[in-house]
Amino acid sequence: MNDLPVYEVLRQAAINWPQRPAVIDEYGTMTFDMLWNETELLKAQLQQQGVTTGHAVGMKAHNGRYFIIGLFAVAGCGAAVMPLYHLLKKEETAQCIADAGLHFLLEEYIGITNENDQREPLALSGGGFYFSPTTINADYPFAPLVDHPVFVRFTSGTTGTSKGVVLSQKTVIDRIEAANRGLELGPEDVVVWVLPMAYHFVVSIVLYVRFGAAIAVVSDFLARNIIRMTNDHNGTMIYASPLQIRLMAHDKSEEQLPSLKKIISTSAGIGVDVCNDFRARFGKDVSQAYGIIEIGLPMMNLRKSAEHPDAVGYALPGYDIGILDDNYQPLPPGHTGYLGIRGPGMFDAYLKPAKRSAAVLVNGYFLTADYASKTEDGLVKIEGRAKSVINVSGIKVFPEEVEAVIETYPGILQAKVSSVPHPLMGQLIEAEIVVEKNADINIEKVMTYCRQKLSNFKAPQRMRVVESLEMTSTGKLKR
Repeated sequence: MNDLPVYEVLRQAAINWPQRPAVIDEYGTMTFDMLWNETELLKAQLQQQGVTTGHAVGMKAHNGRYFIIGLFAVAGCGAAVMPLYHLLKKEETAQCIADAGLHFLLEEYIGITNENDQREPLALSGGGFYFSPTTINADYPFAPLVDHPVFVRFTSGTTGTSKGVVLSQKTVIDRIEAANRGLELGPEDVVVWVLPMAYHFVVSIVLYVRFGAAIAVVSDFLARNIIRMTNDHNGTMIYASPLQIRLMAHDKSEEQLPSLKKIISTSAGIGVDVCNDFRARFGKDVSQAYGIIEIGLPMMNLRKSAEHPDAVGYALPGYDIGILDDNYQPLPPGHTGYLGIRGPGMFDAYLKPAKRSAAVLVNGYFLTADYASKTEDGLVKIEGRAKSVINVSGIKVFPEEVEAVIETYPGILQAKVSSVPHPLMGQLIEAEIVVEKNADINIEKVMTYCRQKLSNFKAPQRMRVVESLEMTSTGKLKR
């Protein structure tokens, strides 16, 4: 097998569909041939900078062609890439680099390079990237447990502790081939993109390129712009969070979506009322999908989305969905238990602490930390989600990270971050703080401090002082 099959995905797409649209964004339409040529140009520049097998590169780029070019160019060097949300603050970016052990940072730029900037500009047509080494020793190999690592992303995991999930080149290919047995995308499809690419890039961007589907990038998630982009480019699928679907369902125009074949909800559970409102507005059923970075997209509700919009669907071919008891043995249909999944495209290893996937699995199942039930015919419904992870507009926030920032504020002894429901955003972040005796704490100043240190979606919207926080018997914060 080619050692770089992820990069081969783009090369083959350029051979198979050279003049077909690959990306439609704020700059216009880019064909697969153009996408390949620009990626080759960036790859050559990265190689000149010394990027090669064993390295890991952090990449910051906003939704659009440059994100995709950067992702494939790093993969083409044989290195691993960790997409970073483009709105991360400087301190957050530095923390990601340190946590993951990234050797280089690639940051998208627009316009003229600052002559005093110490970063190396890598120019492309109409834009490009800044490139800079980090303080991580380039001779220290990234994720040595994994053969040809290509992607890494930090996620919560079953204990609530943030872990780096590492995927190899082979795993990515196995995963997207399995997922498209359900999605059934091809070169006639146009996927309307509204999610942050930094958090959704394997069973989405790479998959779409692999099967020749165009990616139409919406500039924001306003309902009118999603509808306009879909109709202007004959969009056949929208892959969105419940927030975007809710906004579309409440759109007051009379525009319909005649070309749309699928609208798939992901990243968080969606309410039945939202699905019903969308169906009433557009005459289309919303299908839930269950995606998880450790496995990919093993479940999708394309068969019974009208009757059961609250279900995440059926296992795709090749996947086994287990509803497990306290001993991790399968429960009969109709019972609620731990949700375990096994099948193709399983992650290769955790980065911190370093651990191969085989050491994590239980009876071959990955335990998701969700509780679920399954009907006699295999339809799965999530009954309860892990409490620690907070979903803000489809973006996952780790409370431990926010708590760590709050606790750096002078006079604050301890913090606990949780969520409160919000009808539009899904969840908002709330913080409880314990302060030092006689400390003069101004809540508004603390919240401003958080907004300076954290991305807006992570900063608490509510905060209150409490006398103490409940702890477990082992001295951990009780959630």
